[in-house]
Amino acid sequence: MILPIQFKPLYQERVWGGRELENVYSRALPDKTSPFGESWEITDREEAQSVVTSGNYQSSTLHELWTNHREEIFGDNLAGDRFPILVKILDARDDLSIQVHPPTHLAESLNGEPKTEMWYIAGCEKDANLYVGLKNGATKESFEASLQDGTVEQQVHAIQPEVGDSIFIASGRLHAIGAGFLIYEIQQNSDTTYRVFDWNRQGLDGKPRQLHIEESMQCIDFDDFEPTMDTPSGPNNNCISDCEHFYMEKLSLTEGASLGNPQPNRFSIITVVSGSLTDDAGVVYNAGEFLILPRNANPMTVSETAIILQTVIPD
Repeated sequence: MILPIQFKPLYQERVWGGRELENVYSRALPDKTSPFGESWEITDREEAQSVVTSGNYQSSTLHELWTNHREEIFGDNLAGDRFPILVKILDARDDLSIQVHPPTHLAESLNGEPKTEMWYIAGCEKDANLYVGLKNGATKESFEASLQDGTVEQQVHAIQPEVGDSIFIASGRLHAIGAGFLIYEIQQNSDTTYRVFDWNRQGLDGKPRQLHIEESMQCIDFDDFEPTMDTPSGPNNNCISDCEHFYMEKLSLTEGASLGNPQPNRFSIITVVSGSLTDDAGVVYNAGEFLILPRNANPMTVSETAIILQTVIPD
């Protein structure tokens, strides 16, 4: 019996974070007061390792699975020293910094890692803003001037999405998550972020957070004007993200339906947005839970009408 693999979340304090993971998903956070802005659900970083919580691989790290059981769990023809995807939940109770991630052709020269990601809006307050790309008419020169006089917000394009919307954030795209969002983030395995503006606030230590203006100005795509939230595409309009690093479908499944891997000889990452799934051992997975469905695993059963995000690594 090949069962899904689930990991212990790694919670990260952030000055802009909150307690929504506790409120919405009844999670036991590490303490009773700190603002937790990120939960790293699936990660293979030297400094942050997902650990399996149950089953045959209990207490193994994701890196150990990727290194020692790659074909058995994940499939054939998968390269790289580390699992290539990082999956997070973001709880933004305050605005995140306006930031950018380095494109591949610049990352090494800036001592960083390229980072392309996508956001799925799991929850948002009324009139909450995402900041993505530039307003029409903005230029590198006008943006640089806005950094000096504190008017960066006037240069950045704001979008007010709805729950269930998603957007692709390619490396080089200027962006910030505004206050009032719960977001599922799928990204390249990278932790390089260059902050270009942080709303003139202080960090958790009472000091202004470090900015990376020189690096940011090299990375920002100054031809990226007023993007919109993405439109689903592909067969049945299920595809909500398609790039060289990951392919994601949003599936609406009725009770009793089956959910298996799109390619039986390859794994997938399952995110339960709503409803529930049950595996062959009778374990139920509810909203806000993430798991790896190994290659050749038996399909899971939809035990309550569900919305599921399913992510695979493209060939």
